Amino acid sequence: MTGSLPLPAGFRAYVTNVGIKDHTDDFVVVAADRPCAAAGLFTRSSFAGASVVVSRANLGKADVTTRSAQAIVVISKNANVATGTEGLDNAREVLDGVARAIGADPADVLIASTGVIGRQYPMAHVRAGLAAIPSPLPSTDAAAVAGGIMTTDTVPKTAEATVGPARIVGVAKGVGMIEPDMATLITLLFTDAAVAPDALDGIFRRVIDRTFNCVSVDTDTSTSDTAIVLASGVAGEVDLAAFEAALFDVALSLTQQVARDGEGAEKLIEVEVRGGADAAQAKRIAKAIVNSPLVKTAVHGADPNWGRVAMAIGKASTTDEIDQRCVQIAFGAQEVYPAQVDAAGLDALANYMRGDTVQIRVHLHAGDATATVWGCDLTDGYVRINADYTT
Repeated sequence: MTGSLPLPAGFRAYVTNVGIKDHTDDFVVVAADRPCAAAGLFTRSSFAGASVVVSRANLGKADVTTRSAQAIVVISKNANVATGTEGLDNAREVLDGVARAIGADPADVLIASTGVIGRQYPMAHVRAGLAAIPSPLPSTDAAAVAGGIMTTDTVPKTAEATVGPARIVGVAKGVGMIEPDMATLITLLFTDAAVAPDALDGIFRRVIDRTFNCVSVDTDTSTSDTAIVLASGVAGEVDLAAFEAALFDVALSLTQQVARDGEGAEKLIEVEVRGGADAAQAKRIAKAIVNSPLVKTAVHGADPNWGRVAMAIGKASTTDEIDQRCVQIAFGAQEVYPAQVDAAGLDALANYMRGDTVQIRVHLHAGDATATVWGCDLTDGYVRINADYTT
């Protein structure tokens, strides 16, 4: 999604370049008029970055029933990970500077950072950028926010939905090091609906688990995964079930955009597993399929090699939980196992797989659970991007 996209009522933004990297925006602040209901989820990596450590602490300063925040700052092109005490001090200094600029308590400011690991912020540039933050923040454009948080993304990622009188707007970044674990990449969601903090937290966790926690580009969990939602309340109360459905729609759109824009990707892969013994099994097997390099390269080459899907199912399960005689595998609407596909059918499948979206469907016939996950094909572009990432 491109073009201007207004933030929900009660939010303003500032997007600029402070010199983390030349010629591209690398510093973003989005702030509410006052502290508002907030929820957040972060990477569970033991190498979590300073931004995750500081933001997790700020969100955890209050009981979930009163949890709030007023602003989010994102520094892109530098992850501030594995930077020790200096990195933590620098992250806190950024929060202090943003808080002064918008008249907030530093404990009500959250931070996310993304980019190269193991490098300190260039604090001389960052301090100059902090000193130049205008008051009030000049923009209401969420599309500019989405552009400012990009690293190797090829396009900004935005989505929106309405629920009653309220709007929900989301932005996300992330195309590599994508295998979320309780959060993902960086995704920021804003709404002007009035939702109590504890209700917002529960809704957010359920939505993230069904969307961003179901995406994978390369099986590598980031050290910086951050997902945050802020609710200004300006538009008033809404039906919570409708709000959750709308938030899911926004998160699902962003999830699919992330998968489609995976580093070097040319195709979106959607894997649906039905008939699982439980949700955990269905998701585990779906992730094994979408993460398999052999499946991903077969999709890239438009090769309907269903044997690779069978392999992935097999490695993610045991003989006591899956009976291969009961399993069905399909590409799109065409079953390929156990039904046999003739030469004409294989040609038709190869043509289907030349499209920009490939669906792989599996039925385990082991229960009633389902899971859907998203990923992308594996191309030489992915290798080239990551072989040259820091050089």
